[in-house]
Amino acid sequence: QVQLVESGGGLVQAGGSLRLSCAASGIINFINAINWYRQAPGKQRELVATITSGGLADHADSVKGRFSISRDVAKNTVYLQMHSLKPEDTAVYYCNTPRRVAVDSWGQGTQVTVSS
Repeated sequence: QVQLVESGGGLVQAGGSLRLSCAASGIINFINAINWYRQAPGKQRELVATITSGGLADHADSVKGRFSISRDVAKNTVYLQMHSLKPEDTAVYYCNTPRRVAVDSWGQGTQVTVSS
């Protein structure tokens, strides 16, 4: 069974940086794509970044050039490095696989708050 645990969120001033971590278990050699999503208060959850099973990365236009998704296969961990944070980046951030998203299975997420 796949388990994903997010960490690394916190309170940061605008322009600051954070690195989020997604510790994965039950995934062998990252055969699944792993995505980062976020949900701001009163808004729908949105896809922020994707890393495929082959290691290809893609990012939403709203974060392109500021955020970077990566993974450490040896540590079974996916990261989201965030730079130049803006107040509008404030949200709960989640990592997930497409299969878990399809059955609406989500972890606790990690809160990112960017103050102006």
